[in-house]
Amino acid sequence: MYILAINGSPHREGNTAFLLERVLAAAADEGVDGKVFHVTDALKGQKNPFCTACSSPCSEKCRADDPGLAEGCELLEGASALVLGSPVYFGTVSGQLKAFWDKTRAIRTRRSLVGKPAGVVSVGAARFGGQETTLKAIQDMLLIQGMSIVGEGASDEDAGHQGVCAQNPADEDSFALERARILGKRLAREVKKAT
Repeated sequence: MYILAINGSPHREGNTAFLLERVLAAAADEGVDGKVFHVTDALKGQKNPFCTACSSPCSEKCRADDPGLAEGCELLEGASALVLGSPVYFGTVSGQLKAFWDKTRAIRTRRSLVGKPAGVVSVGAARFGGQETTLKAIQDMLLIQGMSIVGEGASDEDAGHQGVCAQNPADEDSFALERARILGKRLAREVKKAT
């Protein structure tokens, strides 16, 4: 039983990774472990990092040839819940996150993520720098996998919003840090409900 945090940033120790760690720390306080996976690890061994829909249904050839992508997909399918994070790139998700997610077509076919809870985190350079449009893009990706979207609200906190929106530098954004804490708490509680 674990929550998988997927860092869609090209930076392993940047703002997005920092916020994802905060979400997982709050989940740990609720008794649910977490793991972080960096999408750059899944893409670095790929001859072509972008899905070309080389087969239908997906034969997972790219996964079979690459241990980094295989590890990411195994962690994804084994998770009890997800939290996906991305910096804002031109008002949407990073190319790295999209490239990784496109390679999860076979997971969708197996319906491995259907019904599992998922939350989202986004960091932009400005206070209103595209964080909400980035969150919505990630939520669309999760919904197409059949996942249940969880906002950063909890019954003993407040109703929340769409997810955690932060301004760079994330470690100085007290509002985002509080929302990350609540999201971690909520995801952990959703995981415990399902077990």
